[in-house]
Amino acid sequence: MKNRFRAFPALFALLLSVPAAAHEFWMLPDRFSPAPGSPVRLTLHVGEYFEGDPVPFTRPYVAGLVQYSSGKSTDLMGTVPTEENRPGLQLVPRTAGTHLIAFNSHPNQVALSGDKFHAYLREEGLDDIIKRREADGTAATPGRERYRRHVKTLLRVGSNADGKSDRTYATRTGQRLEIVPLADPLAQRAGGTLDFQFYFDGKPLAGVLVKAWHRKDGKPKNDQTLIIRARTDAQGKVAFSLPYAGTWMVSAVHMIATTDTPDIDWDSFWGNLTFDLAGDRRR
Repeated sequence: MKNRFRAFPALFALLLSVPAAAHEFWMLPDRFSPAPGSPVRLTLHVGEYFEGDPVPFTRPYVAGLVQYSSGKSTDLMGTVPTEENRPGLQLVPRTAGTHLIAFNSHPNQVALSGDKFHAYLREEGLDDIIKRREADGTAATPGRERYRRHVKTLLRVGSNADGKSDRTYATRTGQRLEIVPLADPLAQRAGGTLDFQFYFDGKPLAGVLVKAWHRKDGKPKNDQTLIIRARTDAQGKVAFSLPYAGTWMVSAVHMIATTDTPDIDWDSFWGNLTFDLAGDRRR
């Protein structure tokens, strides 16, 4: 593992230059239910279909990292190194209960040809941006985009003796694109329905395309990724029936016209939440 990231500068530059188009970005712990005081390693990933390359936790990429638990927040930026040749960041949650980890990236830029940009917009359900580009006669011009990542993951540390849910899962972190579960995902089981609410700049985000992802591990080359799609309602809410136990992520992309620089046309915001769903893991 140590040698795998020896070429870190080149790898990191490559990952930063990967277009946002059709590339999800997520954060995962090496275990979702550690014991209090037991270390957890968080990793960042970029890729497609819930399979991707690791992105090292480093200050050139990490703009914010905060841990929420028991009504308190802890700024973790002091633990993020300037350079790192290993994937992941170690966290030691000390108290039992739900822990929410929220990550924000620095902005990055990408330019895509007109056809590739529109293909990406269609894949992410950004039909309103296509219509605006067609209406103003710029559909064939390159799409110059600045993108940011706003991701979360949920941990259940220890167990809740009284069986009650710890509402840390619903903490509002102030991320520009924010995913908030309306019930505790860690207290649900496979086959049930989970509701989420989406916010942009603190206001409910209506009509955004949301994807729920689950990767079913099988024999080599037989792994399958389930993707469920739905759009938020007028209150920014969406409901999913999640059929399988195990790791899930919920994601969405929102895009607005850029107003602060003539060099960029669009700002996109990528939200992602990962959690572990209980239940029978035998498919």
